[in-house]
Amino acid sequence: MVLYTVQGGETIESIAKKYGVSAERLLIDNGILPDSPLSAGQSIMIAYPKTVHTVQPGDSLWSIAASYGVTVDQLWRNNQILNGSSRIYPGQEIVVQYADTKRGSLAVTAYVYTFVEEEILRRTLPYLTYLAIFSYGIRPDGSLVTPEDAGMPGDSRLIALAREYGTRPMLVLTSLGSDGNFSTETVSDVLGDEAATAALISNIVETMDAKGYDAINSDFEYIAPSDRDLYTNFISRLAEALHPLGKFVDISLAPKTSREQSGLLYEAMDYPELGAAADTSFLMTYEWGYTYSEPRAVAPINLVAKVVSYAASVIPRDKLLMGMPNYGYNWEIPWVEGSPARSLSNQEAVALANEYGVEILFDAQAATPHFNYSDGLSSHEVWFEDARSVLMKLSLVADSDLRGIGIWNATRWFPQLWFILNVLYNIRRD
Repeated sequence: MVLYTVQGGETIESIAKKYGVSAERLLIDNGILPDSPLSAGQSIMIAYPKTVHTVQPGDSLWSIAASYGVTVDQLWRNNQILNGSSRIYPGQEIVVQYADTKRGSLAVTAYVYTFVEEEILRRTLPYLTYLAIFSYGIRPDGSLVTPEDAGMPGDSRLIALAREYGTRPMLVLTSLGSDGNFSTETVSDVLGDEAATAALISNIVETMDAKGYDAINSDFEYIAPSDRDLYTNFISRLAEALHPLGKFVDISLAPKTSREQSGLLYEAMDYPELGAAADTSFLMTYEWGYTYSEPRAVAPINLVAKVVSYAASVIPRDKLLMGMPNYGYNWEIPWVEGSPARSLSNQEAVALANEYGVEILFDAQAATPHFNYSDGLSSHEVWFEDARSVLMKLSLVADSDLRGIGIWNATRWFPQLWFILNVLYNIRRD
């Protein structure tokens, strides 16, 4: 696999000719629209197929997979043009295998809102171990706030689609109340009341069984420090209730670099104890740059690495998943404290750079792309993720011998992420 950085004046056709590959495949694998201009500094991934099958009359994805001893999932992952569909036609070229040697196997969890578009979900599911469906909230009496209660679409459609692709559905339990905000008080009310805690665990087990969930992710945030031990005990009890049913518990951890790290987001997150109580732990290694921050990288790798280092010192590495953001932010500059940035997809970020003809720069310390532009009314600074930042984050996961990654979130399509992940790593489907 080749990582190529676009030089001024280059086109997809000139790059394809230079590397002896199909321009059409470069467009698809990198999510570039035909006739779209390229920006200097834009990253392009190039991979060389080892085995290609030309579809014959009567072929199906299943017959092709069987003839080469691979899975249909692998064919979907190798051919983004299929969009997770089984529709093929005679003469079509299907990549069966890439030439790159796999660097290892990773578990992959992706979070999605229940309003995710079906086309994006079908494209994404073949790359996943778990689909984490966001979310169920809690009430002080231990009852659950369903997605429908929060004004969102239900989760049944997503669970069924996950099953269709052999991906295991995961219920995301949050400390979001009916108002949609994380509530320190509600967590205290539930965990401080034995009857409410027991009711919550019972409601979770009942809902997971009725809906067909295989796992749960607990994403309680802004927990009062005084509730630290109560939260750990809750996770232990939840695991005890779910393990006999063949289900497991994953926990989201705010990004800490030491056990004593202060702040409401961190103090109740007891990495050693929670890591022991849960089956796996998801490190929320993003949001250094966020809606109300000054312009900066969302997940600077130098800071992400410090969180991974601490987590791996107190939690077994095979239980850790490193969070990766699938979005960027667009700030108006000069930045005024309190002014919000606009979230945008990585595809939208590149399209902006293309539209305004500006160069994409790369911050070496943060390992993150960024650029500035002016729309005639105001100036802007954009930080986002691209092939370079994805490669470096995946290398950090592999070099740290972690279980895998968690994507926040997969409601937006980011072709380069899935392309790189598939070419360089096997996806754990256990």
